[in-house]
Amino acid sequence: MEQLKDTLLSSFIVFENQLNGQKKTEFHKLRQKALEAFEKKGFPTKKEEDWKYTNLRPITKHDYRIFHPKEKNLDLNIARKFFLSETDTYRIVFVDGYYASWLSHTTHHQYDICTFSALLNRFGDIVAEYVGRLINYCDSITALNTAFAREGAYVFVPDNKVVDKPIEIIYFSTDCEVPMLHQPRNLLVLGKNSRATVIESHYSLSQKPVLTNAATEVFLHEGAILDQYKLQNDGDESALIDNTVYQLESYAVLNLATLSFGGKLVRNNPTVKLIQPMAEAHLWGLTLLNGHEMVDHHTSIQHIAPHCQSNELYKGIFDGNSTGIFNGKVYVAPHAQKTNAFQQNSNILLSQSATVDTKPQLEIFANDVKCSHGCTVGQMDAEAMYYLRQRGIAEQKARALLLLAFSGEITDKIMLPELKSKVRRILNQKNQIDFEFEL
Repeated sequence: MEQLKDTLLSSFIVFENQLNGQKKTEFHKLRQKALEAFEKKGFPTKKEEDWKYTNLRPITKHDYRIFHPKEKNLDLNIARKFFLSETDTYRIVFVDGYYASWLSHTTHHQYDICTFSALLNRFGDIVAEYVGRLINYCDSITALNTAFAREGAYVFVPDNKVVDKPIEIIYFSTDCEVPMLHQPRNLLVLGKNSRATVIESHYSLSQKPVLTNAATEVFLHEGAILDQYKLQNDGDESALIDNTVYQLESYAVLNLATLSFGGKLVRNNPTVKLIQPMAEAHLWGLTLLNGHEMVDHHTSIQHIAPHCQSNELYKGIFDGNSTGIFNGKVYVAPHAQKTNAFQQNSNILLSQSATVDTKPQLEIFANDVKCSHGCTVGQMDAEAMYYLRQRGIAEQKARALLLLAFSGEITDKIMLPELKSKVRRILNQKNQIDFEFEL
């Protein structure tokens, strides 16, 4: 860890020299403060409460390069395999940290769907108002992202506008001779009574280790609705740390589905701040792992205003030597009366060597609330399996049916038919079973 930390600190000088005019901006001052915070704190260890179940040493031992040697053209025929099939979308694509215009479909008509670098260069008022307000250098990982933030996605939807088609944000890492570290930064702003659907995904096409440290700030103004899907299905040498902070005003609604199906280490840190009355946040998660894969969902729902609602349901299926972690906290402020919060984590272990650590938490300082939480960890229901087998259903199909029923509560939340079909195909491939069979 210390060696990688020293490498990153020394690389910042080179990074600064590539910024040209940005060195004089207010955001660059934030970068410098963030670097100082990272230098002081370093990478988190298992001694810290928030990281007690997640060991970063296996992924921080590599000598990552943070600057790809050059822009690389990714063939359209390869890239399109990862796009939503038969769906017309706005698309922001990055290859090895560079914006890939030939794969993207952006717009400035009615709303802005473009890149973070364009935001820094062209929309100074937006930068001053939003960037760094929710994510700056509060912890060492987000501090590292803030220090090196240069590229990512920028979405701005004005008041009373509904984006007419889904927005895909896709990050590709191509085959490189050395391990790579990418640090994308995203900003999503939805004006009053606006609505958008966003699908975010990261794909490594490299056999070398790839670490992505992503950070996203999301502002939902009064009455805004965001439907967001995070699709995580990467290779055995890929690691992802995803920090996303949402701020919801009155009557804003967040629907977030995190679909985690692969990666050496995936850490999701969604933080939701309900700052005005009548805001709603619905978080769903589905994890399906095997081998030595690991996924850590570390959620934080902060009920700061009264009369708000939150709902969390995370489900996991673990096989092989995989590891699942759920650490969810619901905080209710003293004046956040009439809060309604629900949190549930349910898991199935398909092998004796798979493990799950689950820790749902409630921290309540108000007395007029409805809050509940719970968790379950168990094996496949032997009685249900026996019941199906006695009715002539083959063992493989009976197993598929039970897993389909278990995961269906999450997949049914996916409102995009093409994405739902894609998720079903991934489930088929991961379990080597058919979720699409007819009885």
